[in-house]
Amino acid sequence: MNKILIIILLLVVAFLSTCKKEQAPNINETDCLIFGHFYGMCQGETCIETFMLTDDKLYEDENDPYNWWDPLHFQELANDKFELVKDLPDYFPQELLNDTNSTFGCPDCADQGGLLVMLSQNGDVKTWRIDQSKVAVPQYLHPFMDSVNVCIGLLSSE
Repeated sequence: MNKILIIILLLVVAFLSTCKKEQAPNINETDCLIFGHFYGMCQGETCIETFMLTDDKLYEDENDPYNWWDPLHFQELANDKFELVKDLPDYFPQELLNDTNSTFGCPDCADQGGLLVMLSQNGDVKTWRIDQSKVAVPQYLHPFMDSVNVCIGLLSSE
């Protein structure tokens, strides 16, 4: 009986070791757009949402850290969710790449929330934190902010 149990256990271990989860690409090694929102005075799963969008896949951060410098750990999402947001990079404002600011307004200082945006291109990663209050940020960011918030809403309602 013990031999059968050991053989079954070995087979289960061998099977599980061959099943690898799809690892998210390294931010520094792939072109991607990371986007999300954060609300400090909030309760629930949707208070902090962070996603990584590549040319062909979408990932969600499983840790949801409030501090933008904490490590992100992404898990791949289904292709139907990728289809919902795959056009978001088309709305990325090129002016943002030339702006010397990395923080716009005072994100979440008055419990209004903030947006996190990271862009990785050819190994160069840039990060921005953007106030959700449009009066505190340049006009050129408004359409992109709207697009990010719509995408997060679509992904959170699924």
